[in-house]
Amino acid sequence: MKNTDHIPSLAHPLELIPLFRRWPRSTARDMLYTVIWSSGMGLTFAALEAVLLRQDALAAQNIWPLLLMSNLIGAMIHAGSVLSNRFLHGWPRRARGLPRVLFSMALMGVSVPLGIALGNLIWRGTNPLKLLTNRSVMTEALVIGAVVALLLYMVRRAADQRAAKAVEEARQKEFLASSARMLAEARLRALQAQIEPHFLYNTLANVVSLIGPRPAQAQHMLERFIDYLRASLAASRSEEATLDSESKLIAAYLDVLAVRMGERLRYRIELPDELRQFRIAPMLLQPVVENAIAHGLEPKVEGGEIVVSARIEGAQVAIRISDTGAGLNEAASRKPGGGVGLSNLRERLRSLYGAAAKVELSENQPCGMTVRLMLPLNASPTSIPSVP
Repeated sequence: MKNTDHIPSLAHPLELIPLFRRWPRSTARDMLYTVIWSSGMGLTFAALEAVLLRQDALAAQNIWPLLLMSNLIGAMIHAGSVLSNRFLHGWPRRARGLPRVLFSMALMGVSVPLGIALGNLIWRGTNPLKLLTNRSVMTEALVIGAVVALLLYMVRRAADQRAAKAVEEARQKEFLASSARMLAEARLRALQAQIEPHFLYNTLANVVSLIGPRPAQAQHMLERFIDYLRASLAASRSEEATLDSESKLIAAYLDVLAVRMGERLRYRIELPDELRQFRIAPMLLQPVVENAIAHGLEPKVEGGEIVVSARIEGAQVAIRISDTGAGLNEAASRKPGGGVGLSNLRERLRSLYGAAAKVELSENQPCGMTVRLMLPLNASPTSIPSVP
């Protein structure tokens, strides 16, 4: 399972609003957000002053000084947060509970009085030292600082809760995706358990029948059957396979069937050298080939040919399993693996590759059909727990 603990908390209080999470984080963006936040705080305090103290507080001559001071305070808080996180190696951002409250109060206790003093110096030319030594002004500054500190603490707490929720949702999604992959693989293993005994019994019966009249052919069939079993066992215990190893598994399988079907079965495997080590999920192609035999070539008296090929098409690898068998009209269901169906093949691809892979079905002319698997060129299938 992937580690999702790295999901960051909000970098700015405005990110609590979904609209402001649309833009990626940057220094310029955070500075703009600070201006918006500080201006909103200034207007809020102006409105509170109008309600609590006097009705003309919203006049321009009162709003502009408050906007100036609130933006100076916001700039100092922003700068103080950035510098403290840099020099304290991110401790203020990681702090929780009482340490965070104390840090916020200390930052407000410095930023608010200095912002008010500097704002009065710029707007009215008032001596900053005179304001900083005024008890009533300092009391008002500390009250404002405490309110802002409490507000920021609540914002940060909400941000942490949102980040924790995102982590939990990501973990749940990863768990569900992992469960879907394991279910797809379990279905594959169950499918193999159904197919292999039938194939095993038929093959051994054919070997027994050939030992007397055609011993060389019986020996060849038994040797290729051993090769198939060895490759099949290796594939069932692997998390990934290559096109080369899958092609050897398919070749051994078809060689065994060719002894029984004779000239009714012909096959070709055409893989370019650059794709032989292309990694795919194990046993991904085998059910499709088995399906082509069972529903394509077996129903035809004269049999036919199977061609397995692969080539690069843009950013994808196209793997084709084509036959000259009965075709779509006579075998419309065409269920890979003798009962699972193309829908389950698509489900397995989706669980392993997501939306980057797909299955396409087409009819050949004059007969037969082609199953085309489109896999991403630069992505390996998601790791699946191997079978012990």
